[in-house]
Formats: sequence, C-alpha cells, structure tokens
Amino acid sequence: MSTPVPTHPLQAAVAKVGYYRWLICALLLFAATINYIDRQVISILKSTLTQEFGWKDERIYAGIVFSFQLAYAIGMLVAGRVIDRIGLRLGFAIAIIVWSVAAIGHAFAHKLPDFGLPALVISDKVGFAFITLTGAAAGFAIMRFLLGLGEAGNFPASIKTVAEWFPKKERALATGIFNSGTNVGALAAPIVVPWITLQWGWEWAFIITGVLGFAWLIWWLVAYRAPEVHPRVSPAELAYIRSDPPDPEAKIPWRSLLGHRQTWVFAIGKFLTDPIWWLYLFWIPDFLNREYKIDLKNIGLPLVIIYLLADVGSIGGGWISSRLLKLGWTTNKARKTAMLTCALCVVPIVFATKASNVWIAVVLVGIAAAAHQGWSANLFTLTSDMFPRKAVGSVVGIGGMAGAIGGMVLALIVGEVLQRTGRYDVLWIIAASAYLFALLVIHLLSPKLEPMKLADETVA
Repeated sequence: MSTPVPTHPLQAAVAKVGYYRWLICALLLFAATINYIDRQVISILKSTLTQEFGWKDERIYAGIVFSFQLAYAIGMLVAGRVIDRIGLRLGFAIAIIVWSVAAIGHAFAHKLPDFGLPALVISDKVGFAFITLTGAAAGFAIMRFLLGLGEAGNFPASIKTVAEWFPKKERALATGIFNSGTNVGALAAPIVVPWITLQWGWEWAFIITGVLGFAWLIWWLVAYRAPEVHPRVSPAELAYIRSDPPDPEAKIPWRSLLGHRQTWVFAIGKFLTDPIWWLYLFWIPDFLNREYKIDLKNIGLPLVIIYLLADVGSIGGGWISSRLLKLGWTTNKARKTAMLTCALCVVPIVFATKASNVWIAVVLVGIAAAAHQGWSANLFTLTSDMFPRKAVGSVVGIGGMAGAIGGMVLALIVGEVLQRTGRYDVLWIIAASAYLFALLVIHLLSPKLEPMKLADETVA
C-alpha cells in the first residue's frame, strides 16, 4: 500500500520542508559572536589600559563605557526604523561596516589629537557633574561612541530576520540560538584577546578582532536574500515559514508605536534588565581581578566558564517557552513562565562577593548570566508575538534604546560605587532584583500579551 500523500498545502509543506532558514540563523549567530567579541575587548584589557594610560579614577573607564551606551541608545532609535525602510540585506551590511571600522580604530585611539571630552558622572552631592576625559581616554570614548552606533544595528536586524524567516512556534528557539552568539563572542574574547595582547600588544587585539566583521560581511552579501525570492528556499519551506496568519497590510507610523502598551512592555523590560548584562560584560574581569586577584594571564578560564553557562541559558530559555507552546500552553503563560524561571535564577548572585573561592563566584555569576540570556531570548520574542513583522525592527530599536539608557545610568552608578567603596555588593543586589521587578511591570502592563491592534493605523 502506498503512503498517502498529504492533500492540505500546509501538511505537504511540513512533510517536505527544507532547512535553509537555519543557515540564516547561523549567519545571525556569527554576527552576534563578532559583535560581542568587538564589544568585550576593552573590558578584558581594562587593567592593561588603566596601567598603560594611568586611569586611576574609576569614573574614567565608566565614562568610556557611558559613551558607548550613549551611542548605542541613539543608534537603536535610528537603526530599527532605517532597517525597516531600506531592508535587511543593506541595513545589516552598513551596520557591520561601521562597527568593524570602529573596532579597529581603538588601536589608534591614543594617537588622536589630545583634547578634553566631557563625561557625565554622579557628583558628591545629589545630582550629576562632568569630568574631562583627555588624551587616550578621550580617544577611546570617541571610538566607543562609533562602535555603539554600528553595533546598535545588530539586534534590530537579527530580530527582524527571525520574524521574516521563522513561524512563531520556532522564533523563541531561533532567537535563543542566534542570541547564544553573544555568549560565544564573550567566550572567545577572553581566550584570544589575552593571547594576542601578550604576543603582539593590545593594539593588535583590537585590529585582529575588528577584521572579523568584514569576513562576515562577504558571507552575508553572498548568502542572504528575502525568503520569497531566495533561490535556495523551496516552495514547501516558504509555505512553512508563512504558515502563521498573515499580518495586516498597514503602514505603522513610528510615533504611533509609542502609544501602544506593547511597546512599553518591551522597552521597560529592556530598560530594567539590559544594564545588568552590560554590568557583566564590562565589569566582570575587573570584579574577578579586584575580589580574587585574577589577572590577564589567568582570566581566560573563569570567563570561559561564565559564558559557556550563558550560552546554555540562551538556548535553554528559548527552548523552554517553545516547548511549552508545543505542549499547548498559551503564548502568555509560556513566555512568562520561562521569564520567571530565569528571573529567579539570577537571585543567588548576591553571594558572589562572599564566596569562599573564585570558582564558586564564577558559577554564581555564570548562572546569573545564563538566566539573563534565557530572559533576553524570551523578551526579544515578545516583539514578534505582539507586533506585525513590518514593525518589529522599529520596536526592537525603541527597546534597545531604552536598554542602553538604562545601561548609561548603571554605568554612572557602577563608577561611583567602585570609586567610593571598591566593592560589588550593592551592584549584585541591584542585579538580583532587576528581573523580578521587570516581570512584575511587564505583567501589569500586559496581563495577556495581547497583539497590537491596528484599528487606528493607516491601512496601506
């Protein structure tokens, strides 16, 4: 007896569906990897650069970090909308060119003309004041600013790509996979950067890692096209990708997004929790050096363990909600259950400064980093749950800007806390509580994660 041939178009598509969308996901993973290698080089070299240029005030490094996050906030506000307008292929290419040039430019930052650059800090009294970054510090702040502008394009482009290439039931997993590239990058950096630095000097650490972006650019331009016109995408796979109900054809003015609760769900979630990831990324090497005397020669293994755990968390967090959806849970219940699990896993980080040895501290920080990445995979996926594909890039940009602003504020707090106390206790308390508070706000704003209504928008 012959096997019955599926008669329903969707059944046929599932039976013969291809896998090219996962190659696109691999592209996104490598982009995120390069993004985070370029981003993390300076944190690994913090002690080296501090000694090289005499940055005795902790607020100098905080000011350099602040400049990156200021540009990231500006870039996020612009990048999503630009990518929505000019398309993914060109928009992503422009972003990686800008950030790769800036990454290489760090090697020459100390050779820029010596001029004063104001940096915002927390004053001794309640409020803010300015310090002046001069010499190499000003040069690094400029390069970090340019790096932030370029890197801001990565996540709006990647999330929009997932929305274009995956049905809803696979998006959290695809997001978790590509988002794990941030951990791969953070994992690779402490392995390669100290070795390059010890062999050839810190300048080459910036140059060699910066060149990676141009290699990815070639792959992107060769491999990427929209799924509807891609020669490697079969009709069956395209039908599977488009198996969700089609989005309403509507023009969605950028400003109108700010009037929707769904936008604020994502933006507030990013504002409250993104800064904690910045804290891990830019200050963990300093924490290990300050608390446990881990230097450049020995920093590799602790950071490798932390970001290996984070990698597991990124994929695992996306898998949890995707699995719950396949079991028949509602989107609202599946996403929030996964996010609550992640939020609770961050709490033990409050004990990191009181650990009896460095490896216990490393595991505590690693679990918290894993939980953040699982949280982030689900938070990003909320945009494609609640918004039509045409708006995803813009919404991710708005949320990314909010997260960067939160990171700017926390950078000032970190610099001031370390300058005054030299300890991380207060900072870990902030990290432990941020996710639970964010989830509470998200639930109050959107108890059911309702999709955005387009009744008031302009139909195209």
